[in-house]
Amino acid sequence: MTAAYGSLAEPGPIERARWAVADAVVVAGRDVAHWRRQPAAVLVNALFPVLLLLMFVYLLGGGMVVPGGGDYRDFLVPGMLALAMVFGVEATMTAVVTDTARGITDRFRSLPMAPSAVVTGRCLADMASSVVGLAVLIAAGLAIGWRPARVGPALVAVGLLLLLRLAFLWIGIYLGLLARDPAMVMAVQILVWPFVFLSNAFVAASTMPGWLAVVAEWNPLAGTVTAVRGLFGAPVGTGGGWATEHATLLAVLWPVLLTVVFAVLSVRRFQRLSR
Repeated sequence: MTAAYGSLAEPGPIERARWAVADAVVVAGRDVAHWRRQPAAVLVNALFPVLLLLMFVYLLGGGMVVPGGGDYRDFLVPGMLALAMVFGVEATMTAVVTDTARGITDRFRSLPMAPSAVVTGRCLADMASSVVGLAVLIAAGLAIGWRPARVGPALVAVGLLLLLRLAFLWIGIYLGLLARDPAMVMAVQILVWPFVFLSNAFVAASTMPGWLAVVAEWNPLAGTVTAVRGLFGAPVGTGGGWATEHATLLAVLWPVLLTVVFAVLSVRRFQRLSR
């Protein structure tokens, strides 16, 4: 935490931004230190998507048909990678709610630090955890025989996945600041499942009834799924409307819009918190 906020000289905008980044890094380091002492939560978050991937490939994959042809494993892995970027919202929410309940958030608010540092630090720490989880899931996909077509587009796909993750981290932070009861985390966990299934992560949207297909195509998750499938060289399924044809555009617009909205809401909510 910087002590410069208590000095007589009024810092300029560049100095404020630099101090805010430094404060956020310190807060992120505190969260990472907790994970080193209690690594079980990180391991569970990283291995749960791997378990889902194996279940769908080896238990359900034999009955799945990709519209337009193609191997279901190649179709599924990019969808699971995008799905993993949504999972963990409740973990972020739980960490924020726990800090608030224990008075840690109030202690941060009393310190001479940037108002955005606490929420930004949480976001940085969870992004670091997400990178590890994404690497583990990609390694699992490679282990079962999935292969990206080319390295360059694959790296772009990873960037889109992390952009989606950033958006949902901010959603989790805001919900955590909004919640007063840890029981609300369970409600979010329940709602995450319909959200991810109402997309094209597991099956092509073209196989759904007309109105449901439109909803699935406009799901913020669906644009990233379709875009990364194309970048990885995986089958994307046939059919689809405007949202499917412009999936790469939506894979950028949806996360950027969600990030801006919920980052601003999170900072404002943190500033207004009171016991």
